[in-house]
Amino acid sequence: MTENYISPSLAFAARQLDALVARDPGFYPMYTHQGRWRHSMPAWTRWCDGFLPGMMWILCARGEEAWREPAERYTRPLAPRQFDRDVHDLGFLFLPTYGRWHELTGDPEPQSVLIQAGHTLALRFREKGGYLRSFLAEDSLFIDIMMNVGLIFRAARATGDERLFDLALRHCLTTRRVLVRRDGSTAHEGIFDTATGEFLRQSTQQGYRADSCWSRGLAWALYGFGTAYLYTRDARFLGTAEACAEYYLAHCPADGVPSWDFDAPEESRKLVDTSAAAIAASGLFQLADLTGGSGKDRYADAARRILATLCRRYLAADDAAWEGILKGGVYHLHKGLGVNESVMWGEYFFVEALDRALRYE
Repeated sequence: MTENYISPSLAFAARQLDALVARDPGFYPMYTHQGRWRHSMPAWTRWCDGFLPGMMWILCARGEEAWREPAERYTRPLAPRQFDRDVHDLGFLFLPTYGRWHELTGDPEPQSVLIQAGHTLALRFREKGGYLRSFLAEDSLFIDIMMNVGLIFRAARATGDERLFDLALRHCLTTRRVLVRRDGSTAHEGIFDTATGEFLRQSTQQGYRADSCWSRGLAWALYGFGTAYLYTRDARFLGTAEACAEYYLAHCPADGVPSWDFDAPEESRKLVDTSAAAIAASGLFQLADLTGGSGKDRYADAARRILATLCRRYLAADDAAWEGILKGGVYHLHKGLGVNESVMWGEYFFVEALDRALRYE
């Protein structure tokens, strides 16, 4: 894929963000309904508010200084959620926002918020079982939390807190053991006996069935275990990220955009999830940097191939009425939420992947 596809797609994304902010100031969307961000459909949980300002911070870091003011304006209202104990998604809220703010400026204010948010997320840890519990129940572990545990690693690194680091490490090891299968596929959820900590079974909330491989969950694992390796340099996590990447690449169509679940029945498998593809593309760029050697070019080329497909086939640029950036995302199929729509995490990781592609060497 050449820059000819990437730069215009990033410029289109910026125009869509600008239109959203002008049309709905102060609004934090989750998914479109019939191409519109504002609607009365339910949210299930509040986990997406960091993605809109996160894209603003990406554009700001690229030298587009006009995005600095709205980035801060949309980031600051999230501050009270550094104490939010109701969700397992604090990484999604704070790493794209306060995390990118601190990386760009070095200001102490965002760092203090990140540290507190990391401590709050750590309160979800269950000693019996060694995992961060999902928002759903005490006995529930989600693969999604691999994308949030980096917030705890970050807080541990900033403070030198070994207890926090060990807690995050144990969560990753437990997730690796109970949710990642030998072939590199993943389960969405694990269920534990809360009295003993014994792992009982794999389950799912969003996949086709308990023993299937929900594509977005696999993408979370591919990216999340790479991030865990980045913080720990534990070779087990790099190996797991590569195993997940190999499964993804082996079971995807040639264009790199997967079905919503790799094991869904043939008719259902026609429904793709572009958000899973966007997450995987960004995670593959990260993995290319982490592996080096022959894997570097292979993973980077795979990421570019995915982006080429997303830019050519799924960009909403030819639909003036569509308010999102990337079509073909799936939020929650079983609940009928955000199916074949734009989804805010798909937008964010697509923009992140485009930015990584432009920066990649």
